[in-house]
Amino acid sequence: ASVTRCCGTWLFCSWSVTCHQPEAMGTLWRSQPMRLGELIVQPEAAYETVSSLGDVGLLQFKDMNEDVNAFQRKYVSEIRRCDEMERQLRYFEGEIGKAEFKIRGEEAAEQERAPDRKAFRQMEQHFAEKERQLKDITANEQQLKKQKLELNEFLCILTKTRVFFDEAEEAVHARAAEEAMSDGAMARAPLLQADDRTGQLNFVAGVIKRERMPGFERLLWRACRGNVFLRRVPIEETIIDPATNEELHKEVFIVFYQGDQLGARVKKICEGYDATIYPCPDDAPKRRELSIGVETRIADLSNVLGQTRDHRRHLLFDLATHLGGWLIKLKKVKAIFHTLNKFSVDASQNYLVARAWYPSQRIDEIRQALTDGTRRSNSDIPAVLNPIRTSETPPTTFFVNKFTNGFQSIIDAYGVASYREINPTPFTVITFPFIFAVMFGDLGHGTIMFLAALVMVLKEKSLLKIKDGGEIWNTMFSGRYIILLMGLFSMYTGFIYNDTFSKALTLGKSGWNVPESFYENLNLNDTTMIQLRHPSYDSANKNMTNFDFDHSYYYGIDPIWQVSTNTLAFTNSYKMKLSVIIGITQMLFGLFLSLINHLFFKDYLRAIHEFIPQFLFLMGIFGYLVALIFYKWITPVSDYPNAPSTPSLLLTLINMFLSAGKVAEDQVLFGEKDGSTQATLQLVFVAVALISVPWMLCARPIILICRKKKTEAHADNLRSLHGSVQGDGLSAVPINDDDDEDDVPHGHDEHSTGEMIVHQAIHTIEFCLGCISNTASYLRLWALSLAHAQLSEVLWEMVLHAGLTKSAPFLFLTFGGWAIMTIVVLLIMEGLSAFLHALRLHWVEFQNKFYAGEGHSFAPFSFYRVLKGYEDIN
Repeated sequence: ASVTRCCGTWLFCSWSVTCHQPEAMGTLWRSQPMRLGELIVQPEAAYETVSSLGDVGLLQFKDMNEDVNAFQRKYVSEIRRCDEMERQLRYFEGEIGKAEFKIRGEEAAEQERAPDRKAFRQMEQHFAEKERQLKDITANEQQLKKQKLELNEFLCILTKTRVFFDEAEEAVHARAAEEAMSDGAMARAPLLQADDRTGQLNFVAGVIKRERMPGFERLLWRACRGNVFLRRVPIEETIIDPATNEELHKEVFIVFYQGDQLGARVKKICEGYDATIYPCPDDAPKRRELSIGVETRIADLSNVLGQTRDHRRHLLFDLATHLGGWLIKLKKVKAIFHTLNKFSVDASQNYLVARAWYPSQRIDEIRQALTDGTRRSNSDIPAVLNPIRTSETPPTTFFVNKFTNGFQSIIDAYGVASYREINPTPFTVITFPFIFAVMFGDLGHGTIMFLAALVMVLKEKSLLKIKDGGEIWNTMFSGRYIILLMGLFSMYTGFIYNDTFSKALTLGKSGWNVPESFYENLNLNDTTMIQLRHPSYDSANKNMTNFDFDHSYYYGIDPIWQVSTNTLAFTNSYKMKLSVIIGITQMLFGLFLSLINHLFFKDYLRAIHEFIPQFLFLMGIFGYLVALIFYKWITPVSDYPNAPSTPSLLLTLINMFLSAGKVAEDQVLFGEKDGSTQATLQLVFVAVALISVPWMLCARPIILICRKKKTEAHADNLRSLHGSVQGDGLSAVPINDDDDEDDVPHGHDEHSTGEMIVHQAIHTIEFCLGCISNTASYLRLWALSLAHAQLSEVLWEMVLHAGLTKSAPFLFLTFGGWAIMTIVVLLIMEGLSAFLHALRLHWVEFQNKFYAGEGHSFAPFSFYRVLKGYEDIN
């Protein structure tokens, strides 16, 4: 009884929500009626006119110069100027990034109008001036850094080589003492000046990179045959390359040699290894004097360099403050010139002409934008937009908001709706999260998902500022309202399943009762098999005193099923039948939507010879199955004609075709005990389904072939009387905006007789086989719901339940592991799986009944689209 009541409540309540369509469904019901218009504008007013149209974003311009090379169009020079300005801004952006300043000004520029032609020229001059200033300051700074680096290296040489010279002087003094020279002239001689017997000893001092020193040393030894003496010492101070800002490691070296020829060879090797040679005196007083002078120059350079850096940072900060706005403004300007290149130039060069699609219901906004553009350009001649007739299929557009945008994206991923056909989005808003929730039904998991999405919804303004969140974050945030509804519906289905983290909530008295006799000799440590009784069961008389379902559970599934041994068999049967009911109902709803499409497009041939046989075929087989499910739910077993036998619905459906006109006694559900009533009714349903197939296959092609022959005969008569008259696809004759919008062609192409027959045959076979395969496909609702419930139960029993019997620290660890696996496995992995299966059920099983999805999107010229990157202006 509780099963019957909860199933009926769930199904009818959810279907009433799905089918409820408010009157003001807005533009999501069908695409906006579109017109093709011809825009005529003066060249001097074209820029401001297109700028105003970019603000409203309601015109999709057609390229009138498709056969013209991109470099031969009217505004190619302006676009090149924009490219040069983009290069300058990218240079500013790179330098600002190195200085680690934050770029500002985007938000204000997005709300402002695009710059006019005068402001565009001023921006061009301003960017050139700022680029010149920044390059000059940067070059000066680089030069100062280079000079300071050279002075620091020179100072290191003067400081480090002191040790080498001191050692040499000590060696000279020691040798003089040993030889006991009476004359002290030799000791007082300069360091490297030898006596007349040995000649002059020269040296070279410089700085070289540390990684090049081993090779430099080896080459010196080999090239000079060991006739040089090399000393080196590393520079501990950090050295920054002024050109690349990379950290360098260098060493000071000094090479002693004798003779000019050997000195030239040493200097050549130093040049080859990119070593910097500095003049270093061998006299200590001169070195000290030179060191003081170098230190003074370094201090002066540091002051000048600091002022240059401050000036550069001030300039970069000023650029960073305005760079965001400049980038936005330049994108708008370039988009305007890119759109103007789609205009054709009149032969007299007096005006520009463009053709564009626009929503006919919003013509007043477009006219206001044209008026604003004319006023801003100070032109005396206003721009004119004339609607024209066309045989082209108009683009499809739906004006969505932040709530419906995610659902519309799901539909567009399957295919853009054909012009003016029914859009599945209004129904997907309800059916998609509901189908997901059937597979993901858990009150606890649904609550977590709902709260996570609710945070994204309430904090959406601050979260919108996250620019680099990654693809996963951007996808989740854009679908926050989808996740919100999926979590909400999962809470509802979990409430009906009475499933919260695999456990039942007992909010009321169970509809079943354990007799008192079973409490005797009951040990809590043992497992005892008991039989559940209805509360109205009279244990004394062993019968039901009030078998009217008054004691069924208040909502959903009775919690007593959680502790029963046959709970899996019960829930499997319940969810399997429920999946079939939901599937057949949704497919039938899609079939009725196809009828609405046929009537809207006045395609009465499809309405009669496709919808009616499809409806009869679907209801004759699967509608009958749904009726049997409900009948079996509401009928007690004792009321079956051949009780207590319980007929199988699957066998009944199979034997309906294999044994038409016969029903076995153990398979009789209603009517006479011999099954004659049921057999007759099933025979009628089979006959109706079989008749529907040739009706669907042959009727429409035959009628179309007959119509085609009559049309050809009539055309031959007209040609014989009046001659051949041909026309092109476009007529420049203006039409009124108030004309019937349905006169616009809807893209129904004529086909040959063979193509028509083949297409109809494929459509018939696809529908008949699809009814069977699609119905079976909906069983995934049962399968994924079962998998989700079992995984949740396994996590509870194997992880968290084990921690409840242990100490507090162990419980803390097991709870953390259970929470992590619940989020990762059940919410993310299982949620993604249920999402994809719900997506497939909508795309394949539901939408193929009525949705063609063969249109092309309306892509208007809009500054919003340009700034978001939806339109390529490069």
